[in-house]
Amino acid sequence: MSSSVSILHPFPPLFDENSRTLILGSFPSVKSREQCFFYGHPQNRFWRLTAMLFDEEVPQSIEEKKRLILRHNLALWDVVHSCTITGSSDSSIKNVVANDLSPILNGSEVDRIFANGTLAHKLYMKHIFPQTGIEAVKLPSTSPANAAFSLDKLLEYWKIITR
Repeated sequence: MSSSVSILHPFPPLFDENSRTLILGSFPSVKSREQCFFYGHPQNRFWRLTAMLFDEEVPQSIEEKKRLILRHNLALWDVVHSCTITGSSDSSIKNVVANDLSPILNGSEVDRIFANGTLAHKLYMKHIFPQTGIEAVKLPSTSPANAAFSLDKLLEYWKIITR
């Protein structure tokens, strides 16, 4: 049984001056923390889904993943700066300190925010929305824990980010 520990987010946001759409997760999984990059668990459907949305090959390396995101004017970040968490379990997240989105919002063209899953949305609306005033759209989580959503079903909901 893994114990609950307080952890700081271990890697920076991904965006550039052309980013228009911000996708927020809650907090990186153990695998993502090990890789120091977003959606690192091989069962997470984020990268397959993103490739499908833009009719591209599924990126394999972190560099390919970065290029895919930036090529489509996207930005990636997480709501939580630090928290207490057990393993990768979103349901165990406590003692949340939220990330400051101002470096992204001030350094890009971001005017749309999407939350990858219910917890990311809930935490964003509670901790960050009062500062940004930008309503986040809740999308179904790409996590393997969200077994109720097939890749095709996720695709239907996530198509909104391509508009």
